[in-house]
Amino acid sequence: MSKNWAIVVGINKYDNLQSLEYAQQDAEAMAAWFKQEAKFDKVFVFTNNSPPIEEANPPIPTTPTFGRLRRFLQAQFENKQRTLLKPQDNLWFFFAGHGKIYADEDYLMLEDSDPQDVEHTALSVDYVTKRLRRSGADNVVLLLDACRNEESRSRGELGIGKQRHQGVITFYSCHPHQQSWEIKELGHGIFTHVLLEGLHQQKEANCATVERLDQYLRYYVPQLNHRYGKPVQNPYLKAEPPYKMYFILLEQCARLKDVEPLKFQASLAENKGNLPLAEQLWIRVLAVSRGDIDAIGAVAPARSDRSDSKNSSKKDDQSSRFHCRSCQFNCWSYDCIERRSRRS
Repeated sequence: MSKNWAIVVGINKYDNLQSLEYAQQDAEAMAAWFKQEAKFDKVFVFTNNSPPIEEANPPIPTTPTFGRLRRFLQAQFENKQRTLLKPQDNLWFFFAGHGKIYADEDYLMLEDSDPQDVEHTALSVDYVTKRLRRSGADNVVLLLDACRNEESRSRGELGIGKQRHQGVITFYSCHPHQQSWEIKELGHGIFTHVLLEGLHQQKEANCATVERLDQYLRYYVPQLNHRYGKPVQNPYLKAEPPYKMYFILLEQCARLKDVEPLKFQASLAENKGNLPLAEQLWIRVLAVSRGDIDAIGAVAPARSDRSDSKNSSKKDDQSSRFHCRSCQFNCWSYDCIERRSRRS
């Protein structure tokens, strides 16, 4: 079974920006879902009144300032000698607060961020994603509700969301020219309210995959805006590379057929000779189908032979061996999945 970690940030009170009403409540509700319902292995929470992270040495206060969140990311993910998670694991990052574009980069504004000195007092989304990718998890999911402050923008200035962030799945609460609305009657931002509803869906209606959660958000968020008389906001997804849109978000809710697009992408990568990608995708298939992760060795050719590009006989031999082992693996994986289907 894959490990699941989450980092949750929600900021109501700012030193240099307009305060928000429900960003912290959104973060607390997401943290509760991660812990109590999704049963995540670890959930790190940064709000205006969250407790310190005791497992760090020394403990890290979790007031969501620039220095403290940066220190946490460095302490967790800067050690290049070890990775905390494995490729089949999942790491989620939720942020509710202010966001800003500076020098064509997306920034998350922390409690003490200065809008006149964004580069040195706010965290760039690029910085965050690079640290999260160093965790070792192949599935890094960002949920960014960081366009809540229309009044703080200059005329014509866009919110975050124009920049592409490689290697991650990013859900944005609205397009860069829109605002993400908070609703008093809900006690939440509209995006997070609908997000939690989607994550609570069960059976055939579940949002266990990236693609289905994206469809759910795009359909229901504008409806809720209309119901409460707010201008439209359109959530959207950026998956980099695009095949990540087929990843499974909630393994415990996934249906057997949910892995079919992943299996197709893995086979496609094999056919194109992209063996590292094929291995990566098969790992995710097996994690969902409860297969034996060790079986992934069946698709890995002898790596010592890869580097010998001059010896054509070695390359031919390697190709032949990979073909045989790949066929064996495919038969094994499909048989494993079919047997699981019959048991269920």
